[in-house]
Amino acid sequence: MITVENLSKSFTLHNQGSAVIDVMRGANLSVAAGECVALTGQSGAGKSTLMRMIYGNYFASSGSIRIGDLDLVGAEPRQILALRRDTLGYVSQFLRVVPRVATLEVVAEPLLAVGQDREAARARAEELLRRLNIPQTLWSLSPTTFSGGEQQRVNIARGFAYDYPAMLLDEPTASLDPVNREVVLSLIKEAKARGAAIIGIFHDAEARSEVCDREIDLSGFGVGAAA
Repeated sequence: MITVENLSKSFTLHNQGSAVIDVMRGANLSVAAGECVALTGQSGAGKSTLMRMIYGNYFASSGSIRIGDLDLVGAEPRQILALRRDTLGYVSQFLRVVPRVATLEVVAEPLLAVGQDREAARARAEELLRRLNIPQTLWSLSPTTFSGGEQQRVNIARGFAYDYPAMLLDEPTASLDPVNREVVLSLIKEAKARGAAIIGIFHDAEARSEVCDREIDLSGFGVGAAA
């Protein structure tokens, strides 16, 4: 489902004499449907850089990134946007939403984007908000006013609302209390059971051991100082 071959990335520092810094060179990995793979390695190995390239936030310098039938390296912007809507979900550490949009609508939005009935989308959003212990009194409010932990749980609910065939998870259990941590691990297991291919960064070693089928150490591919 997800295949990375001979992937390299460099950054040009235009404000420092156009110096070129290599941050990844020759990375390879593959993730099958129903599999969760953890990216590991020391700081600077390129874990976050690789995730951003797979999501299309960073351009690769060379190599290929295939999600299903699409190679993101050289893909057009409209293809990347369609991939994010229909195929590839990304649960980042930070919630980024339009201010003043109600929490319930924030979580339901990925379902509405693929044409799901509004009532069904809202019902799924309500289910996830309950599971992640977001009080119903907050559902009509913008999550931009919430605490950091509440925002993280809203972000997780949004990321798991739609059944993406592939998912990227960036520290999904970071800073969560034990109860909500178990909810998130359950959501990951459910996504695997339905066949999602998952790549994640988990500094929580116990969580990594519980949900990941294997680990890929990027230390051999990271050649610069990017995280």
